[in-house]
Parts: sequence; structure tokens; C-alpha cells
Amino acid sequence: MVNQLNALARGSKAVLGLCALLALASCVSTPVSERNPLARWEASPNYEPRRPILIVIHATEQDSVQESLLTLRTANSGGPVSSHYLIGRDGQRYQLVADDQRAWHAGGGHWGTITDVNSVSLGIELDNNGRDEFAPAQIDSLLVLLGDLCERHDIPRTQIVAHADFAPTRKQDPGTRFPWQRLAEAGFGRWPAADAPPAAEGFDPWNALRLLGYPLTDRAATVRAFHRRYRGTDGDQLDVEDLRILSSLVSQVEGS
Repeated sequence: MVNQLNALARGSKAVLGLCALLALASCVSTPVSERNPLARWEASPNYEPRRPILIVIHATEQDSVQESLLTLRTANSGGPVSSHYLIGRDGQRYQLVADDQRAWHAGGGHWGTITDVNSVSLGIELDNNGRDEFAPAQIDSLLVLLGDLCERHDIPRTQIVAHADFAPTRKQDPGTRFPWQRLAEAGFGRWPAADAPPAAEGFDPWNALRLLGYPLTDRAATVRAFHRRYRGTDGDQLDVEDLRILSSLVSQVEGS
């Protein structure tokens, strides 16, 4: 009987210890450093981490993964920068910042009504010097990662943009060689229908670009960004084919 009582006592102590640990864990679920000392802490379970709603594709414009890892993990001449992910030419994926944290990858610019892209986006850097074709293994790896991120974070698959799309006066990456059509065929981003008809008479391309999300503060720069993504060129003049493409893209936006 004594042994049984001792066993029960030990079991009760274990349960009490577990309860104490759980209570302690609930008290420290938010780091003390994030609590405001001007107010008494009364924890609520009704919250969730900040969630990204946009994915930004970059090209490193450097010569190797190791060079880019150094740049993205240290202070450098241009100031500290980072991204959530880096993908090598061989398809190897590296994560540098947690998905629910704000990485410093976007800089200034805006996309639609989003004016602080860093706060609502995930940044993916691709090891590419800005001149070479993107390696097939790298794009295959990117597609896997995009699928994972969109599913886990409930990010619309149309919300995949180029760095240059929202910062056309500063950036041109991932450049004219990035295979946006392949991404679209895999279900990411938007691409004009091959059989889309010409734009209707009176079609307004600037309003179309605005509806897609492009900033219009420098229209020539915006057209160059649009051309890099949808035409694989750097020109800054719109033509009839551009109007057809824009008309098709806007119809997708309005129909979604």
C-alpha cells in the first residue's frame, strides 16, 4: 500500500509539474522584449503571426551563391539586405529569414495599394548574374518553393511579382531572361491568353497598368518593367501588341 501511495504521489507531482510548465509556456508565448512596460500583460490567444500576401522574385546580379550568401547575411557597402530564400543554379534552396519575419529585400516602391512591400511579402533571390539564362534546375526548384509558400500562407498564385515591377525606376531584376511564361503555365503569376483579341478601340493602357499594380510615377520606367516581364525586351514605348497583352491581363483581373 505504501508503494502504491508513493507511486500516486510521484504521479501527482509529475502532473503538477507538467501543468506548471504549460502555464509558464503560456506566460512567455510572447517574448518579454516585445511587451510594453507601460501596460500590464494580460495574454490573449486571439492572434496569429503576420502573414505575407505577395512573393517577390529577384536576381542576385552576382557571380555565385557564396557571394550572395555573404551579401545577404552581412552589412555591405549598400547597407544590410536580406531575403527569405536564395536558390542556387543547381536548385539548392537556402532560407535566411523566417517566413513570418520582415526581410530587407524590397526597398522603396509600391504595388497597387501596397506601399511597404517588405512588410507583406516574401523575397526569393535567384543566383543569376543578370546576363545568363536561368538554369532549368533552378526554375524547377523555384516552382516547388512557390507551391509550398502559396499553400502554407494562403497567398494567391497571381501574387507573384518581379522586383522591377514595383520599383521600375531603381531595379530591373530578375531581367528579360526570366521565364515568366513557364511560371504562368505552372499556375503562378499572370500571362496573356495566346488567342486574346486586339484591344478595343479607346482602350487605356495606363489605366490597365495601374489596375495590374504598376506604379505610374515614371511611365517610361514602368513600360520597361512591363516589357521585361511580358515581352523579354527593355523598350519604353507601347505598341499594338502591348495593348493586346494588357487587355488580356486586365480581363483576367476583372474576372477573378
